[in-house]
Amino acid sequence: MSLVCFTVVFVTFLMTGAHCDVTEVFAEAGAPAVLPCKSTNNTPSTIIWTKANKGTVWRKLKSGLQYWGSSWTQKGIQRVQCPHPQFVRGDYSLLINNVQWDDGGLYSCSVEAGGWVAENLVMLRIITVSISPSEPILGRDVSVTCDVTPWPYGASVRWMLNGGPVSSETAVASDGVSSNSIVRKKLAARLSGNWTCVVSYKGKEGRASANLTVRGIIQPPTDNTKVYAAVGSSVTLPCIFSPGLIPSSPAWEKLQPGSLFKPSPSLPLPSFSPSSPSSQNPWDKSTALKEVGLKDVGKYRCSGTIQGQKLTRDMQLVIAKIESSVPSKRKGYVTVTCQLSDDKDVTNYEWVHVSYDVNGTQSFGSIQTGKTLIISLVSEENRGAWVCRFSGKEGILGNITYHVQMMSGLSGQESTGFSHNTAALVGLSLLLLFLLLVVAQMYKNHQRRKRVFPYPALETIVHTIANEREERERNQVKQ
Repeated sequence: MSLVCFTVVFVTFLMTGAHCDVTEVFAEAGAPAVLPCKSTNNTPSTIIWTKANKGTVWRKLKSGLQYWGSSWTQKGIQRVQCPHPQFVRGDYSLLINNVQWDDGGLYSCSVEAGGWVAENLVMLRIITVSISPSEPILGRDVSVTCDVTPWPYGASVRWMLNGGPVSSETAVASDGVSSNSIVRKKLAARLSGNWTCVVSYKGKEGRASANLTVRGIIQPPTDNTKVYAAVGSSVTLPCIFSPGLIPSSPAWEKLQPGSLFKPSPSLPLPSFSPSSPSSQNPWDKSTALKEVGLKDVGKYRCSGTIQGQKLTRDMQLVIAKIESSVPSKRKGYVTVTCQLSDDKDVTNYEWVHVSYDVNGTQSFGSIQTGKTLIISLVSEENRGAWVCRFSGKEGILGNITYHVQMMSGLSGQESTGFSHNTAALVGLSLLLLFLLLVVAQMYKNHQRRKRVFPYPALETIVHTIANEREERERNQVKQ
């Protein structure tokens, strides 16, 4: 079919709007599009695809030769093709890769066979979603626009954000007659994500998407985020800006109780204290508390200025501690309770027993649930520590450890230990008594010798008498 004939058909279609059926096809810019064309004749002599005002797109002659329009080549690669294996089924659909904005419009598929001509008209509409500005800053105005070419007058448009419908409070401008649909809003963190424009027209539906990235403070992601820490431990309060977004005048403040705007006059940490200066990125303005105490409980605010606009993020520091008490009626036991300064988000408490071997290797034992735990101080099984692990809807929030102080005597070894100590004490006493007797006897002999040494003759007589006495005693024994 010549270009002149196609133009006549196209003008007739626009004037009457009822003589030809036009198939509607929607495609997202950059994606492939398939323009349908089916015929009952599977042995055509000529197949011609044309586009209004652009002439031939693709054609195949009876000889088998193929031709492409000059504007359908991109970097030496043909963007259009008509899969030959489908011809035997009478399917002559046209595939357009990487559709562009100006590809939208009316197409004609002409199938000639034996002097018989079948024609199909297809309207290709290209949908694009754009965001302005392309990298919006938190708190600034942002516009999300849905454009369709050619625009389907009378079409309905709806918006979706991250797979769900956009709330009614978000301003949406679309009357089905305008050439686009626009969402205008002051940028907030909840607006980040995948924006999808859904266009419905004559029973067909098309959609296109764009990702909206909010630039500003990305950690914590929202205000009033809770940070959990145990008494005596260190904690980092996060304040991280989007990569490459370096704030001026970064600062930290502690808010007064009951106030979201007035900073505390007595600040427990410097206005800005990097948590790890040596390895920190310039857009990471987190701060650290080396040793958390109960006085640190409360709300904190980090801030920084980006392009003349001050950005802030509030967070709450929740402190965990363990309270212990000794039951009056159960000696050798201790009751421990896991306490948090704010436990509204806690849904579950678990106590995990942690023990250590001679090499210091850590192992985990039994797990008990509940906020309170009763521990036996004379049981060998409780040696080590108990970790209170508290969780919320999004998983584990934090933990705190209680180290068990065992009693001096263990229940299974108390009597045995006592008997061993008693035997050792008795044996040591007998040994000391024997040594004292030996020393006393030696001292007595020494004193006797001192008395007789000045009289040698007397000493001889004494020895002689002693010898004779011993001789008589031996003889009496023999008899």
